[in-house]
Amino acid sequence: MQNSNQGYYTTVDENFNQAYKLITTEQSHSELIEMLEQGNIVQKQLAALKLETINSPKEAQILINNLTGQDGKVREAVSLKITEFMHNKEFANYFDVEKNYKTFLDATIDINGNICRNIISAISTLITNKKFCKIFGEELQKRTKALALIVKDFDFQEGKYKVNKEVFKLYWHLETIYIFAFQLDFQELKNILTLTSQINEYTIREKTAKILTLNFDDNELNIIKKNLKNDTNYYVRRF
Repeated sequence: MQNSNQGYYTTVDENFNQAYKLITTEQSHSELIEMLEQGNIVQKQLAALKLETINSPKEAQILINNLTGQDGKVREAVSLKITEFMHNKEFANYFDVEKNYKTFLDATIDINGNICRNIISAISTLITNKKFCKIFGEELQKRTKALALIVKDFDFQEGKYKVNKEVFKLYWHLETIYIFAFQLDFQELKNILTLTSQINEYTIREKTAKILTLNFDDNELNIIKKNLKNDTNYYVRRF
């Protein structure tokens, strides 16, 4: 009978050998795109990392299609490459950002924080795109408020995975709001910050305080900002 560990190590060896071969050999642009579209985990990850250009909206969409619903190694490699291309005017226009705004929003709350950071950086290039900001901002505020209403009632002594998962999502939604704050509906933003400033989990109040450093011309928000300056937690007060 085959030892179960033997099968595991065989798979690891095969993956290593395949990765080594891909790294040490040259592939054409079309081969990289094909691997990214149809390959396995190793092929997709390495293809994304080796891709130096995109030449069409179709190729940009293949990258976006791998941003969610894939293995974490693929998602992270793709998020890195999307960020690189969206910061480059030569390639940025290939991305249909309005079509994919929900995918981008989903990626900003990926379980991997590196992916969240990468995609927030990528979409930060879109703050002057009024159409994107409208549809993206509305959905961002809708999801953030819904999460805040759930999280505010959590017992943070429980330490359950659900609590941590929802807080994680709210944390990254607020980080995204920090980038897009002046493109959002102000009254809805004010409602969100009023909610999140009162949540017992300090990381949420910390992100709220960070957003308030943007110095909104609003008396009620200024009072919240002042209160957070006297918060019991240092990481909240430092803003």
